[in-house]
Amino acid sequence: MKVENKVTPNEEQIKGFMEGDADTPIHMVNLLKFKDKAEYEDGRETDLTGEQAYAIYSTEVRAHIEKVGGQLIFEGQVSRLMLGEVEDLWDKIAIVRYPGLKAMLEMTSDPAYLESSIHRIAGLEGQLNIETKVS
Repeated sequence: MKVENKVTPNEEQIKGFMEGDADTPIHMVNLLKFKDKAEYEDGRETDLTGEQAYAIYSTEVRAHIEKVGGQLIFEGQVSRLMLGEVEDLWDKIAIVRYPGLKAMLEMTSDPAYLESSIHRIAGLEGQLNIETKVS
């Protein structure tokens, strides 16, 4: 199994996101890997680590999630791998419940969210987002 962290989805993933059932509640599992040092796209100088930059985003994004009816369910540091093998562990895991893909899309296209996301991009080396639905 190949595992590749990314910061943004590819075209096929975006297309699948847009074609999905927009109103069924989802839980988005976020496996996060941080940069050693934050790197802002606008070139600003910073002494922040990737984790510290992401923490700014994490604090701000809670209001954006709640604005669309979502909820942060769990957030925690990865301590070890209990089963299986990967080359490199993620640093943190977060699980967010959204009322549906439509709500998540509404959030991620909001200009206020986009302003917060500069810290996400600066701090993340990459991540996996795993969309789950209650069966």
